[in-house]
Amino acid sequence: MRKFCVLLGLGLTVFVLPGRADIIPSYVSAVPNGGNTIVTYQIDLTAEQNANTGDFFTIYDFGSIIPNSATQPSGWTFSTSLAGQNPPQTNAPDDPSIPNLTWTYTGPALSGTGIGPFTVTIAGVSDQEVEPLQSGFFAAQGTLIVGPNAGTHVGNAGSIPIPTVVPEPASIGLFSVGAILLGVRSRKD
Repeated sequence: MRKFCVLLGLGLTVFVLPGRADIIPSYVSAVPNGGNTIVTYQIDLTAEQNANTGDFFTIYDFGSIIPNSATQPSGWTFSTSLAGQNPPQTNAPDDPSIPNLTWTYTGPALSGTGIGPFTVTIAGVSDQEVEPLQSGFFAAQGTLIVGPNAGTHVGNAGSIPIPTVVPEPASIGLFSVGAILLGVRSRKD
């Protein structure tokens, strides 16, 4: 009887616990390209989910990119915003003054791993200036395909490397001169 109760408990646990479904973006590279840098990511979909129309992933506080430089696989669209896009029931850190990158799926149900590349280009940045990477955040929404909650949206969030743009010495010098001049002018007023 004891073995029966343990097995029954394990069986109920399998049916009661929700399945985990995630879109997981990962950093691939930052490659110099004509004085700019192309930053590349890919995604993996866990076995319990698909990407359906309207599902997405957001990389928060990425910073400035060259407009219209994003590339993505067929069926995905790219957008930027200062706040969000956030899946329900997630709370990734988001500075509303720094642009976020979002890719939204618009095609038929998609599953798999190593989906990409998803790229953006940072203007006027060489590979020496995109070091080191810093820890950023992402959030994603996928669609659960197994269990009693199949067809519902599932959100997840985590950390992801994003480039830290180090200003050129000339830019730092110009900024310093500007700050000094502003300080001198403020004292005269």
